[in-house]
Amino acid sequence: MQIKNRPSWLIRSAAIVLWLCCGSSMAAGQLWFDGERPGAQAREAVQLLAAAATHGLVPQDYDASALGLAVSRAAQGTPPEAAAMAQLEQALSTAMERYLSDVHRGRIDPQKIHHNFSPPQREAFDAAAYLQAALAARRLTDAASEAAPRLPIYAQLREALARYRERVNHPAWRQPLPRLPGGKAGKLAPGQSYAGLALLAERLTALGDMAPGLPLPARYEGPLVDAAKAFQQRHGLAADGVIGKTTLAQLQVMPAARVRQIELALERLRWTPLLQGPRMIVVNIPEFVLRAYEVQDGQIHVQQEMKIVVGKALDTRTPLFDEDMRFIEFSPYWNVPPSIARAEIVPRLRRDPGYLARENMEFVSAGGRVDKTVSAGLLEAVLAGQSRIRQRPGPKNALGDIKFVFPNSDNIYLHHTPATQLFERARRDFSHGCIRVEHPVALAKFVLKNMPEWTPERIQNAMSRGESATLRLAEPVPVLIAYGTTLVKDGRTFFFDDIYGLDRLLDAALRKHSGSLAPTNGDQS
Repeated sequence: MQIKNRPSWLIRSAAIVLWLCCGSSMAAGQLWFDGERPGAQAREAVQLLAAAATHGLVPQDYDASALGLAVSRAAQGTPPEAAAMAQLEQALSTAMERYLSDVHRGRIDPQKIHHNFSPPQREAFDAAAYLQAALAARRLTDAASEAAPRLPIYAQLREALARYRERVNHPAWRQPLPRLPGGKAGKLAPGQSYAGLALLAERLTALGDMAPGLPLPARYEGPLVDAAKAFQQRHGLAADGVIGKTTLAQLQVMPAARVRQIELALERLRWTPLLQGPRMIVVNIPEFVLRAYEVQDGQIHVQQEMKIVVGKALDTRTPLFDEDMRFIEFSPYWNVPPSIARAEIVPRLRRDPGYLARENMEFVSAGGRVDKTVSAGLLEAVLAGQSRIRQRPGPKNALGDIKFVFPNSDNIYLHHTPATQLFERARRDFSHGCIRVEHPVALAKFVLKNMPEWTPERIQNAMSRGESATLRLAEPVPVLIAYGTTLVKDGRTFFFDDIYGLDRLLDAALRKHSGSLAPTNGDQS
C-alpha cells in the first residue's frame, strides 16, 4: 500500500525530529529511559516486539525475548552503567527500526522470488525517522499500528491468524481421518456409513463450518453434509458434499500449516499495491477470481466479481505484475504467439491444412500481405519469424469478442473466450498465460464508467460487429495480477491451492532471511 497521506502527528513532529537530531543535547536513548530506568516507551517497545507474531512476523528476528529480559533487569536492582544503558538503548532502536520496516514494507524483496514482478515505486519509508517521530510524540504503539498496511483484508487476516493459532493443539487433529469407503480411490457420499464420522464432525465444528452441539448422525447426512459443503466452498473445491480424495486431503491439513499460509498472505500484502487509485482491477490467480473495485474514503467497494481462467501451472503460468489498462479491442484479431505457432499450429497445419480455414485463420507476412491457404513456404516463414498466423474476428476466435489491453512485456491481457464451459470447473488453469474473464460486458461497463456514451448495448454491438476496433480509455485503470492463497470473505477464511508453488518459494526465502539476521545485542547478561 502506498502511504500518500502521512499521519498529521508525524508532520507535526518533523520539527521535533530535526531538533533532536541537529540541535539538542538530548540523546535518542533518553526517549527510551526516564533517568536511569527504562521508561514507558521502552516497555511498549518490548511488548510490540513480543507480539510481532500477530502480524505473522517472527519475534526472534527482533531479539524480543532478550530485549524484554534486559529491560526488566534494567528496571530493577542497581541502575545499569552508562555503557550498558547505551547498549540497550541502541538495541531497542535497532530492533524497533527493523520491526517497523518489516511491518510496513515486508521482509522480502518480491523481485528476488518473482523475477518478473515489478511493484510500483512507493514513497520512501525511513524507519529511523519514523521511530524518532513516534518517540518524540510519545505514541509508539499507535505509530507502529499505523505503519502496517491500512487494508481491511490485512486486519481480517490477523484475526484469522489468531483463530488458527488457537486450533494448533486442538484434539480434533489428534489423529488423521480414516480412509474413505471404497478403498484407495473411494469417496464418502451423503447417506453412507463412515468410521470417522465423529472425528469429521469434531473437525468441521472446530473449523467453524458446523454449528457446535449438534447430535452426531448415524450416517453421513444432514448438517454434516452441509458443513462439508461449507468447508469445500472455503477451500476452492466443488461444493457438492461428496468427500473424495481432494476434499479429504484438505481436511487433513493441520492448523499449523494454515497458520503459515496466513502468515505468507500477510507478508504478500505488505508489498502488494492494492490501493493505487479510485478504481482498480485485481486478479487473484490461486482463487481464479477477478474483482473490480472502487475506493471511497479509504474503503474498498467491490463493483464486479467474476471467475477467470489463468495460465497452466505446468508450463504457461500467468506472471505477476502491475500495469495500467489503456485500451479495449472489440472483435479482436488473435495474433498467435510465436511459441504457440511453432509448437502447436504449424505441426497441426502440416498434418491437416484444412485446419486453417476451419479455424478462420490466415498468414500475415512482415510486409502485411495476407494469405489464406497453406503452403510449405509459409509454414517455414512462420518458423523463421518472417510471417505470423492470426485468427480473424468471429465466434471461433480464441479471444472471444473483446480484449482488455494493459501493455506489458509478457503480452498478457484479459479477454473473453468461446470455451465458456471452463468457468464451471473448480480449478481453472487452462490458458497459455492470458486471463479469460467470465463476464466481459460487466467488466467493460466498469472500465468505461467514465465514458458514459458507452452503454451496455453499445458495448455488446461493438463486440458482435465482427470488425476489429480499438478504443482508448479516457482514464487508465490499474490492473494488478496478484497471488494470495488465503483471504477472508464475509467473516469466513478461505484457502486455495498454491498452484504455482510461490508460497513455497516465499516460505523458504523468509526462513533464510530469519536465519541471516544478526542479533541486536539485547542480551544484557
